[in-house]
Amino acid sequence: MARYRLKFLLQEFDLRGPEVDLGRSPDCHITIEDPLVSRRHAKIVLTDDGPVVRDLGSRNGVLVNGERVDGERALQDGDRIRLGTQELVFYVARRRKRDARTTGFMTVCQACGTPFPEQSPQCPHCGAPRRDDDTISGLVVEPRRNWTFQLLGEVIERALSTGRAVEAERVMRRAAKEVDERMSAGERLAPEQVSTITGFALRLAALQRGASWVHWALNVHRDQAVFPSADFLARLEELDFEAIPEAATFVDEFSHWAERERASLRPPPDADRLGRLRRISQAPPTETPPA
Repeated sequence: MARYRLKFLLQEFDLRGPEVDLGRSPDCHITIEDPLVSRRHAKIVLTDDGPVVRDLGSRNGVLVNGERVDGERALQDGDRIRLGTQELVFYVARRRKRDARTTGFMTVCQACGTPFPEQSPQCPHCGAPRRDDDTISGLVVEPRRNWTFQLLGEVIERALSTGRAVEAERVMRRAAKEVDERMSAGERLAPEQVSTITGFALRLAALQRGASWVHWALNVHRDQAVFPSADFLARLEELDFEAIPEAATFVDEFSHWAERERASLRPPPDADRLGRLRRISQAPPTETPPA
């Protein structure tokens, strides 16, 4: 029988059948520390007809080469399996020679930013060819943060779209922690990233009818000196300020700050968007008609 392996960055795992459990639980054959991975997330089954990956009813699903697995799917040499924010490469070990080099050199894909071993001819994430001038050294390389950021957004989007407030809150807290850590480290987020993640926060605020996520979203804009995008302003306009009056106070304070700091904001706001923010902050609460 052929020997099969899973590779993640510089780690390689021999698959010793007939079944190999993957998940967050320490009882799994391969434990993956990721809050978006279920305790028992997936199973690789090695049969005489060939290997298959099986989704064990995980919350966030299994993707092979970017396509979601419905039940189970046969695996081929070089397939990319994604669980949560982690991606593993499945391959047949019998046709590969082990690299005797132990220095741990890696390269970063210019197409998607994912780090992978230098000896690989192409990126295991997107398939782009390796470029020799992008090699970096070191045994440990942090996975691309924007990749994790994007995957968190995908999970939040699914939860919000189906009204699952508890799950959306849980994943949003993970995303907020990621953003807060990046800001604490002095990292500058792209305005598009700020707009996307804070837009999720406003949708969650509307779903929960609470002001805390409005406050957080506005503080991210303030910390990053980013003026709200048109999409973010539209989310603000959809909020029920009568139900969450504290949110109106936060928006009013932010509006005054943006007026003062307009010259230093990214991108520089035009008069129309400044006026739109001002109107949102000054919108009177809806009056209840007399009985």
